[in-house]
Amino acid sequence: MSKEELVAKRKELMDAINETENELEAIKKDKNATLGQLRVLQNKLADRQKLIVNINDEIGDIDNTIQQSSKDIVGLKQKLDQLKIRYAQSIRYAYETRSSYDMLAFLFSSSSFNDAMRRMKYLKKFRDYRKGQVEQIHQAQNQLQHKIQTLNEQKAQKDELLNTQVQQKQKLMVETDQTNKVIQELKGQEGELMKEAEKNRRIAARVNKAINDVIQREMAKAAKEAEEEEKRKLAAAAKAAGAVNPAKPGKTEEKEPTLARVEPRPKTPRAEAPTLFLTPTDVTLANSFEENRGKLYWPVEKGYITDHFGTHPHPLAPKVMIENAGIDIQTTPNATVKAVFEGTVSSVINMEGIKIVMIQHGNYFTVYNNLSSASVSKGQHIGTNQPIGIVAENDEGEPTIKFQIWKSSGKKGTTKLNPELWLGKPR
Repeated sequence: MSKEELVAKRKELMDAINETENELEAIKKDKNATLGQLRVLQNKLADRQKLIVNINDEIGDIDNTIQQSSKDIVGLKQKLDQLKIRYAQSIRYAYETRSSYDMLAFLFSSSSFNDAMRRMKYLKKFRDYRKGQVEQIHQAQNQLQHKIQTLNEQKAQKDELLNTQVQQKQKLMVETDQTNKVIQELKGQEGELMKEAEKNRRIAARVNKAINDVIQREMAKAAKEAEEEEKRKLAAAAKAAGAVNPAKPGKTEEKEPTLARVEPRPKTPRAEAPTLFLTPTDVTLANSFEENRGKLYWPVEKGYITDHFGTHPHPLAPKVMIENAGIDIQTTPNATVKAVFEGTVSSVINMEGIKIVMIQHGNYFTVYNNLSSASVSKGQHIGTNQPIGIVAENDEGEPTIKFQIWKSSGKKGTTKLNPELWLGKPR
């Protein structure tokens, strides 16, 4: 990374840590130790470690710059000394030969007018040469002073970063102790937490099945609409062809050729059959969604990720694996949930009092799970960043949205995608 990128990364990590600390303070005021608090602490520890690594990289970059600046200063000093020696030599030479090369005598001793002009040019060139030497000396002195000032600033930056590094390491030790303390407090609740984890696993399986069913239904519907649109195009083309070449009088056609063009395709699957059948509008929307990978809006205004995508060990039981089809984002109470991209609401699921909104973007689907209320309905077109509901609390009383991204590949099935790779920076 460049120096500017490292500085920007350090600022980003510091902002994330400060926001996490504020949320952690709010949790401490209202509750005893919870898994949510543990996850927040672990996230803060991870960010702190990244920050220390980033600071180390900055220090390494400054060390390289200091080393190069030191070399430049040595080179400039040598250059300045050489310039001073040459200038002294030219002054000494002019002084020693001042009687022989008096300007008037030198000019009047010319043999001709042309010779006098040549001697005039020589004297002017010699004078300009000495003047140029003075300018080069001044320029080299200014460059040397600037380099020395820059070097001092770089050393000051390094000292500041070293102090910051020491402070961050001290905070890391304190936060590690806090995390271990929370783990010890939660150890007594391990049995209950395992039961809760198993319950959440069953609920997640039901939710995933419901999501997959909706996707299959919507993609089948899209395929049917695309096929009907293709038939309409073929019928229109056949009609246009018939208008250009009308039948001759006196001849009766037993069967119009256009009918053969619009007969349904055989249901027997073929190897060359497409695995995905979308209308042109759906294809355009899907392509636009793909182009915004890494730039999508967050589903909430403020928040941080408390549980990441994929399979990972339980915070208290490393041998127990937890699978998350998306990410969990903890936010502020009653936060407004917004669509990350334009699309059409494919379903609003009500499961055990919790709302789940699904929005279709071609063959992509975004899922907004754990809403207390939904302000949209099935079939409604949604714009980017449009409110769709209010976030609900999880089992630990923390306002959390479970956000997922799915992709349908037609007959090849569906794929869960990592939302962290699709979302941009928080707003």
